[in-house]
Amino acid sequence: MTRKELFANIKKKKSFLCVGLDTEITKIPKHLLALEDPIYEFNKKIIDATIDFTIAYKPNLAFYESMGIAGWNSLQKTINYLEHYRSEVFLIADAKRGDIGNTSSQYAKTFFDKTSSGFDFNAVTVAPYMGEDSVAPFLAYKNKWVVLLALTSNKGTQDFQFQRIMTLEGEKYLFELVLETAKRWGSENNMMFVVGATQTEMLKDVRKIVPNHFLLVPGVGAQGGSLQEVVASGITKECGLIINASRSILYASAEKDFDKMAGNEAKLLQKEMEVELKKYGII
Repeated sequence: MTRKELFANIKKKKSFLCVGLDTEITKIPKHLLALEDPIYEFNKKIIDATIDFTIAYKPNLAFYESMGIAGWNSLQKTINYLEHYRSEVFLIADAKRGDIGNTSSQYAKTFFDKTSSGFDFNAVTVAPYMGEDSVAPFLAYKNKWVVLLALTSNKGTQDFQFQRIMTLEGEKYLFELVLETAKRWGSENNMMFVVGATQTEMLKDVRKIVPNHFLLVPGVGAQGGSLQEVVASGITKECGLIINASRSILYASAEKDFDKMAGNEAKLLQKEMEVELKKYGII
């Protein structure tokens, strides 16, 4: 999916919502456990209930890998089901990969080369710690995206991301150096950055470095991030934001109406996003 196509979907659906498919077997409604593949059946219902309100889905690979082959099968079936909606959703593999070049090349094949792996994601999350050669293999695929970890929302951000370091231009945070360096590896058409919704006070600084790149923003909803604050500091003329919500939508109900309640939660967020898109003249 190109940047132009992504923006067209945002305007069409009046939404920049991403639903995180962080599906845990212990949290899904109990009546699904009697089915052959409870994870897939849950995901399918969530997708059908939220598709009108979202422009992206983001399976977190850890929740599938932890279940071994059965988990990979559930993920594959989920991705195959999303083929029904392929033209209207941006599909992100939340895998946080990043290794030496030849290993990253194999990871890139995993998520982008359907002939090799069966997967055909639009994007994959990548950790930048090992530098450019660990990221470049993902950027080699046409119309595919790297979503690079930049400023996350967990408490451990203080360990590295907020460390002050001295550069030729003066002192800056490590996450600022990551943004400044990594934006030269790709472009606004194939690289996004992860910036947590709980870091809204830093979003304006992020935008000074990457004024037009799309940002994937987790943390709205269950983690307490404010949609309006994120938009005020991070929106661009092409929206430039993909807001992820996972638990607040997935687990809106543990009863048989879980899909309806998930749809209601997604719709509420979409309506808030529509207000913001109109406020800033995007739609």
